[in-house]
Amino acid sequence: MRKRFSLYTLIAVTIASILFGAVLQTVISEDNIYQQVRKFSEILSNAQKNYVDNVDTEQLVESAINGMLETLDPHSIYIPAKQMQKVTEDFQGSFEGIGIEFDIINDTLTVISPIPGGPSEALGIQAGDKIIKIDTSNAIGIKRDDVPKKLRGKKGTKVKVEILRLEESKLLEYEIIRDKIPIYTVDVAFMVNSEIGYISVNRFAATTYEEFAQALTTLKEAGMKKLILDLRNNPGGYLDQAFQMADEFLPAGKKIVYTKGRQPQFNEEYSSDGKGKFQTIPLVVLVNQGSASASEIVSGAVQDWDRGLIVGETTFGKGLVQRQFPLPDGSAFRLTTARYYTPSGRLIQRPYGSDHTAYRKEVAVREESEGENLEHSNEADSTKPKFTTAGGRTVFGGGGITPDFVIKAEKLQKYTAQLRGRSVFLEFANRYMDRNGTSIRAKYEKKLEVYFKEFTITQEMVDELLGIAKTKNIEMNESEFQKDISYIKASMKSQIGRMMFGNQGWYPILLNEDNQFLKSKTLFPEAEKLAHFR
Repeated sequence: MRKRFSLYTLIAVTIASILFGAVLQTVISEDNIYQQVRKFSEILSNAQKNYVDNVDTEQLVESAINGMLETLDPHSIYIPAKQMQKVTEDFQGSFEGIGIEFDIINDTLTVISPIPGGPSEALGIQAGDKIIKIDTSNAIGIKRDDVPKKLRGKKGTKVKVEILRLEESKLLEYEIIRDKIPIYTVDVAFMVNSEIGYISVNRFAATTYEEFAQALTTLKEAGMKKLILDLRNNPGGYLDQAFQMADEFLPAGKKIVYTKGRQPQFNEEYSSDGKGKFQTIPLVVLVNQGSASASEIVSGAVQDWDRGLIVGETTFGKGLVQRQFPLPDGSAFRLTTARYYTPSGRLIQRPYGSDHTAYRKEVAVREESEGENLEHSNEADSTKPKFTTAGGRTVFGGGGITPDFVIKAEKLQKYTAQLRGRSVFLEFANRYMDRNGTSIRAKYEKKLEVYFKEFTITQEMVDELLGIAKTKNIEMNESEFQKDISYIKASMKSQIGRMMFGNQGWYPILLNEDNQFLKSKTLFPEAEKLAHFR
């Protein structure tokens, strides 16, 4: 009995000690947090009472929050309440309003394009229309930030607008019933030729996979046998949408991405279910330094399984997962809770150190050697960790997704960049459609292919563009102008095309001036060989 009692006592004391230690550690930890909060509260209170000038305590608190999160990593951020509505709309994939894309041209609110399926399109509002009045308010000179405040509103509410359309003798009056308006993340999907389909995705929101799947189906019905997936300048978004996109291309049981956090609840693993309908389609994925996060999940999975060819420039290198936490005043913060890894085990997050400004700028000054990079010999002398693809190729972690074919984007001349940056192409198209909108729509309505083949930019039109540039004090550079003349004409034609056909009339024209896209069209034999389709 004495031996048994001693043993039980020893066990009980040991368990009690462990539990007491855990509780004590929690108490100490919580007490430490309390002390830090109390310290901050005292500083804030003193500043509010005693500072030499009046103090905006809300601004002080937000600055403190920003500083705290900035200390953690570059991607943990604070979102003020006034920005939350737009953030929510962007990622939910919809907003409530009248459904137009707009710009302010010469102080005038101008419709760039009615959003397909929205109430403005249903009423016949056209690209190029000038909104002169909103309800009883004059809209001339309206500021860009004030437009959503006037035109957006709850579904079912009404707003009256008066529109100037130059071919009409009187102002047109519309009463628009606001509705739920989709914010599309698939910019465009079309057939490049009889075999190659093209899809561009601008971010990963709640509706992205649904849009993407529909685009794939439409292109397949149009005869698609090969696909170019454009993820350039796609900053990412929801991880689950990236997983579902990659799942379309992989057989069952293939790991797509997994996450690891300090807390076990943030550890997740995603594998393909084998239900994807495009497991054997030759695939090229276009990326660049603006492709981040969810874009890197897709391109990383495709590369690790040797499922397709990654083409373009090395991606941003963001391998951190954020979770958004709401705050009582309507603001929120995103906190990094895990890291994500590609199927081979790569963490593609770049080192960020303490200088987050330098971290963000680093992508703009990278030096990459152009050409075939299937064995990733460009990185062979780096200190990055090595990994192996399903086919035995070496790939590297710790610095984004490096393409299998590195193709640098051609840079515009400074003069051309000014034309684009100061909306000269848009203003030209607006003026052209003011004069010719009725006739050109009658000629090319529902005849997109005819527009592509027949519509040409004349010298007279170029001269008008140059005249607009002159009024904006853009100094003419003949040498730079001549170097980019093909792109300049394509931009003029694409802007007019967009006003008639939306993105379907814009992307195909500009892509013919895009060296990364043009190269990608020629690389399907390598993509097929890599995926063992031939």
